Amino acid sequence: MPHVIVKLFAGRSEQQKNRIAEEVTKAIMATTDNGADAVSVSIEDVQPSDWTEAVYRPDILEKPDTLYKKPGYEPR
Repeated sequence: MPHVIVKLFAGRSEQQKNRIAEEVTKAIMATTDNGADAVSVSIEDVQPSDWTEAVYRPDILEKPDTLYKKPGYEPR
């Protein structure tokens, strides 16, 4: 049962979040043997000022073994 957590800068509309969830679900279905009912997607809003400590450091820097797509930026 894949569960995907998407963390984004705060400010996206509900329509944008729903579209992201739909597209992530399609990608999971296309690359695994799971149907839509098996996939769940949550979206977490993060304030830009909190990004480094809330996301970049714990999820990117400290978990390199689980990171399959590295960002092309480093926090300021």
